[in-house]
Amino acid sequence: MTSPDRGPRVFVPPPIVFLAGWALGWGLNRRLPFAIDGAGASPAQIVVSFVVLAAGAALAAWGAATFRRAGTAIVPVQPASALVSGGPYRFTRNPMYLGLTIAYLGLAGVTNMAWPIVLLPLVLIVLATAVIEKEEGYLRATFGADYDAYCARVRRWL
Repeated sequence: MTSPDRGPRVFVPPPIVFLAGWALGWGLNRRLPFAIDGAGASPAQIVVSFVVLAAGAALAAWGAATFRRAGTAIVPVQPASALVSGGPYRFTRNPMYLGLTIAYLGLAGVTNMAWPIVLLPLVLIVLATAVIEKEEGYLRATFGADYDAYCARVRRWL
């Protein structure tokens, strides 16, 4: 159950979900190599992947900075003091998670490892069930009709 004064009670920090998926993919790759390109990452793949990685990191940082400017908690174990709908939150309700997802894909490209990509759906399922559902329930309980209106005009991801 969520409570406006206690926060959404998310017990797994979202970056840890991504790191766990990445670590599992890395471990699988050490035991059973599975490359994106069996001939090795081309210079073009590396450049594009670095751009994707940087774009994801920038989006996540923009989302975090927007929360900081609004004076509300970034960490989902703390209560929210404001419903943030500006900056990247005009386009996606989860820019930090979207940014982490994009960066995760970029890192897979840079390292030429396919296992993290194969595991990404599992990472996103864990994120959705262990984090996003709790956050959304908490925000709905805390901000009511304002949050519902926000959800009606802004998609969860894109």
